[in-house]
Amino acid sequence: MAIPDFVVALREKIGTAPLWLSGVTAVVVKEDQLLLVRRADDGAWTPVTGIIDPGEHPADAAVREVAEEAGVRVVPERLAQVGVTERVVYPNGDESQYLDLTFLMRWADGEPYPADGENTHVAWFAMDALPSMSPEMNARIEAALSDRPSAAFRFAGEPLEG
Repeated sequence: MAIPDFVVALREKIGTAPLWLSGVTAVVVKEDQLLLVRRADDGAWTPVTGIIDPGEHPADAAVREVAEEAGVRVVPERLAQVGVTERVVYPNGDESQYLDLTFLMRWADGEPYPADGENTHVAWFAMDALPSMSPEMNARIEAALSDRPSAAFRFAGEPLEG
């Protein structure tokens, strides 16, 4: 996975110690289809995810991540969920935990393809024929596709649906 330059610089100073980072999840919809990527690192199908750069607005980060990873242009519709991930320990020993901002995004144009090497596949899926995903990713998608007019807030210890 591509590591942002600012994270590389931080890692030079703190080594593998836990980092608290802000991230986005982009749940991209085109009519009755959902855009998913298959991650190169673990083979999991997920919505597009990524780290927010310093000073970057979260919705802009979601738009950028979709363009970088899937090669399509999208428009943010709404912030759907705010949550915190479990601590992640990467194979090299780096530890991170993420504040995740999940956005509902509307496809604007472009044909999806694995644009940056972070994913092996990019595809549209019918809403009723999604591939198997983690409970965490299912919860993010469910929040984005809900009819809620405002963001849902996940609380520590709250069970995941899906």
